Amino acid sequence: MDRTLTSDRLDNFTKLDKLGEGTYGVVYKAKDNTTSDVVALKRIRLESEEEGVPSTTIREIALLKELKHPTIIRLNEVINTPKKLTLVFEYCEMDLKKYIERQHRKLEMSVIRSLMFQLLCGVAFCHSRRILHRDLKPQNLMLTSDLQLKIGDFGLARAFGIPVRSFTHEVVTLWYRPPDVLFGSKKYSTPVDLWSCGCILGEMLVGRPIFPGSNENDELIRIFKILGTPTTQKWAGMTELPLYGKFTFPHYPPRNLSSLFPTLDEQGLDLLSRLLIFDPNQRITAKQAIVHPCGEGKTATQTEASFFHFASISCFLSILSQIIQPESTHVTFQPIQEFLSQQTSTTVKLK
Repeated sequence: MDRTLTSDRLDNFTKLDKLGEGTYGVVYKAKDNTTSDVVALKRIRLESEEEGVPSTTIREIALLKELKHPTIIRLNEVINTPKKLTLVFEYCEMDLKKYIERQHRKLEMSVIRSLMFQLLCGVAFCHSRRILHRDLKPQNLMLTSDLQLKIGDFGLARAFGIPVRSFTHEVVTLWYRPPDVLFGSKKYSTPVDLWSCGCILGEMLVGRPIFPGSNENDELIRIFKILGTPTTQKWAGMTELPLYGKFTFPHYPPRNLSSLFPTLDEQGLDLLSRLLIFDPNQRITAKQAIVHPCGEGKTATQTEASFFHFASISCFLSILSQIIQPESTHVTFQPIQEFLSQQTSTTVKLK
């Protein structure tokens, strides 16, 4: 249950460890002495009355109070004290970036499938609630001890509507930023998150970021060296983007993705290529990616061709229906849990 409480409540927590420190405050692992639950305390420093609570924190609190889903980090409480605001989150062992490093940059394919499936379910849920995350990256994807993925850090997230509003193009960490945003697009929507998902899938496969640019120009060059320099035939609206004329690129032919990601099967390669399409209007949606390619007229006997290996058409339809269930604090999402148990029956523990 989400609650906004005062300083007395802080006395009920015992700090166990310091997990990290950022621009606005510190994150601790702590024990709630009233319930014995282990939680994460995110303490936000309020430097002055004039500055108040950071806008990113206000945004994150507002959105997380609305977004209830097993793949989205749960905000339990907000504790308000003088010069400090404490957010109480469910506790996760580590983020995806640290997990990849701990596994020596070699993840089992069953784990990759499970984590990618959970990520897409969470993104689909956000988009069904008209929320753009705008900063999906391994550092913002938290993992529990049994490899349940939780999308976190909604500080850059925004609600969107139709028609799409004009947003700033200075969003999404550079290595996970789509070409249309790199070219200065301010009218973007859900495809911005799907490009990031493609980058995350590639990173899980090879153990390192696939487009680690040092600046916007270098980022575009790294993208083009792998996917090929786009043409107006492949991306009709490219020349109309604000920063298109600022850059000049040589012609790079597209590389064979199967040589770059040799562990990925045919269905996985197709999914990755659809996530990393230049034209945002042609990029696959999160909901389509979850059932890919089962949602394209396949029969029940053909679902083994899916990257996520659904057991049957009824299985993925049941999962799809649960992605956009009305909000509830105690959603079980049983079909999703059954699917995950099938995917990672032997490799579901953090090591």
